[in-house]
Amino acid sequence: MKPQPSSPRKRRIHAWPVRICHWINVLAMTGMVMSGWGIYNADPIFAFTFPQNTTLGGWLGGNIAWHLAVMWLMAANALFYLLWGMFSGHFRRDFFPFTLRSVWRDTLRALTFTLPHKLGQYNAVQKLMYSGVLLLGLLLVLSGLSIWKPVQFSGLVWLFGGFDIARYVHFFAMSGVMLFVVIHVLMVLLVPKTLVAMLTGGKKTVTEESTDE
Repeated sequence: MKPQPSSPRKRRIHAWPVRICHWINVLAMTGMVMSGWGIYNADPIFAFTFPQNTTLGGWLGGNIAWHLAVMWLMAANALFYLLWGMFSGHFRRDFFPFTLRSVWRDTLRALTFTLPHKLGQYNAVQKLMYSGVLLLGLLLVLSGLSIWKPVQFSGLVWLFGGFDIARYVHFFAMSGVMLFVVIHVLMVLLVPKTLVAMLTGGKKTVTEESTDE
């Protein structure tokens, strides 16, 4: 077989499942966080509470109702994204591989504003962050189940070291996701074209080698 010259073609930067799941997740995450803050305010674990106007539901019963309702939307969205990401090769292709060395290298580049940004191509720091936020999401689900149904999921409660510890884990996992969101928004403000690509899908030129039988 003799390789032929590569032929350029256009490919979407973000496939439609990524875009749909992304924007559904924005709405669901907002509802989960705001209703969660209301639940937290009813029995805070730290010496502070969240402003009432940043919560969703109006009172504890309303906070819980919203939290559970939005939870099912987020769960369905996450399940679809995870299945699509695994079977389409999205995770393998876009999130891996990365190493501690490559993360350190790209972190230094980012801090010195020399890190190149190519649409549709994640650097090592982004790969680490996206992989990490998926793990935080799993931790949120497991700790959330422990808090929601401590009797039915007593095994999970035990793994977390008790109900109170599960609440701390849930809070810090939520804080980690919020930190990811803040960094993500800052990156979008610095590179606005990434927002356009997430809305429209964007296009980039790729080349593929063809072969003669």
